[in-house]
Amino acid sequence: MHHRRHFLAQALGAAGALAAPAAWAQSAPYPSRAITLLCPWPAGGSTDVTLRAFAESASHRLGQSIVIVNRPGAGGTLGATAMPSTKPDGYTITQLPPATFRLPQMQKTAWDPLADFSYIVGLTGYTMGLVVRADAPWKSIQEFVEDARARPGKINYGSTGLATSPHMVVEELALGQKLDLVHVPHKGSADLATSLLGGHIMAASDSSGWAPHVEAGRMRLLAVYGSRRAKRFPQVPTLSEVGYGVVSEARYGIVGPRGMDAAVAARLHDAFKATLEDPKVLQVLDRLDQPALYMTGAQYLDYARSEVARDRELAKRLNLTQL
Repeated sequence: MHHRRHFLAQALGAAGALAAPAAWAQSAPYPSRAITLLCPWPAGGSTDVTLRAFAESASHRLGQSIVIVNRPGAGGTLGATAMPSTKPDGYTITQLPPATFRLPQMQKTAWDPLADFSYIVGLTGYTMGLVVRADAPWKSIQEFVEDARARPGKINYGSTGLATSPHMVVEELALGQKLDLVHVPHKGSADLATSLLGGHIMAASDSSGWAPHVEAGRMRLLAVYGSRRAKRFPQVPTLSEVGYGVVSEARYGIVGPRGMDAAVAARLHDAFKATLEDPKVLQVLDRLDQPALYMTGAQYLDYARSEVARDRELAKRLNLTQL
C-alpha cells in the first residue's frame, strides 16, 4: 500500500511538472502581443484620426502596439459584424458606432447589440446640429420650428442618409413638435453641404462637417443635439435647453466579443480611460468637435440598452422597421 501511494505521488508530481508550462502560458500577462482595433470607417476620416490618437496613447500604457485595421462600408457596422466570430481574448476589439444599436431594430443583422459584445469603455461622441444657409430667414431654432409648424410639408431638410443619427434626431424633433418636414437623404457630408449651399435643400442635419462653413459665415447653426453646447460654438443652444426634449450625443467607444475575461477588459478599460487625460488626444478631439464622454463598461452597456429601446420605438413610429 505504501509503495502504491509513493507511485501515485510520483505520478501526480510528474503530471504537475508537465502541466506547469501550459498553465504558465495561459497566465502570461495580457497583453503579450499586438492588439488589433477595427475601425469600421475609411482611413483619414474623423473617426479613423480619433481612433489612431486613442490607440497610440493607450499602447504606451499597455506596453504593446494597437494596430488600426480599417473595415469601411455597411454604414460603419463591419466591426460589429466581425465580433460574434472573433475569439474573446482581447486581441481584436472594435469601435462601435451608434448605428449598431439602431439597425437591428430595422432589419436582420449578424449581431445583437446587447448580447454579442463585451462593453469595455465609452470614449467620445459626434457633435451634430441643424444648419441653414446664412441668408435663410430663420435666425433661431424656435423660428424654424414655428415656421415648419405653420407650413406643413413645405420645408425640407437633408441628412447624411436614411436612418442615420442626423436623420433620426430631426424626425424625433418633428414627432414631438408635430411638424411635417420633407426629408432628403444624401450620400455624405460633402454632398449635403453642396446641396444646402446650392439652395437645393432648406436645412441640413449632420455631424460637424458643417463647422468650417459656419465659421466662414456661409451657414448658420441653429441648434446642436448633445446634452451640452458645443465647445467651438458656445453661443448656439441645444435642442433640450430650448424645451424640445431631444438629446442625441451619438456616443461611441470600444467593445470586444462577448465572453471576454473581466481582467482583460479591465486592463483595456484603464488604458483607454487614461487617454482622455492625454493632451495630444484631447487636442485631436477638440479639432474634430468630439467631446470626451467617458463611460465605464457597465455604463456603456446601460447606454446601449437605452439607445436600443429608444431606436426601437422611433423606428416603429417612423415606419422604418422591416422585421
